[in-house]
Amino acid sequence: MNAETINIYTDGACKGNPGAGGWGALLVAGTHRREICGGEAQTTNNRMEMTAVIRALEALKRPSRVQVHTDSQYVQKGISEWMAGWKKRNWRTADGKPVKNQDLWLQLDALSGVHEIAWHWVRGHAGHPENERADALANEGVLQVGVN
Repeated sequence: MNAETINIYTDGACKGNPGAGGWGALLVAGTHRREICGGEAQTTNNRMEMTAVIRALEALKRPSRVQVHTDSQYVQKGISEWMAGWKKRNWRTADGKPVKNQDLWLQLDALSGVHEIAWHWVRGHAGHPENERADALANEGVLQVGVN
């Protein structure tokens, strides 16, 4: 396990929900910073929030100690609070419906097993510099799919 803690700041954006979406992530380890972003032509905001975290974790070269900062309560609560119940119920919600975005939750679950991760929710658009940068990257991702 990499001894240095890596801070990951993520955000997703969607123009229309569903609609064109983008995701962005800022990875910070000591003095090193890496920015990544991308987009999809037809998606939802929640899928972009999740994709940002997935792509950031995939970008790590080895198992690491990670602090994930997201302004998405859906992501933070889903991974920290809801997933155990979903798994027990064979990927069904408490009222028996299929879990939305199961494909992405499975990817996130697998990546969570590789790294030692602490999950943090931060208030979006509240002046947090790294979260604001992740938001800007997510909006760049939307532009990559050709939507203003």
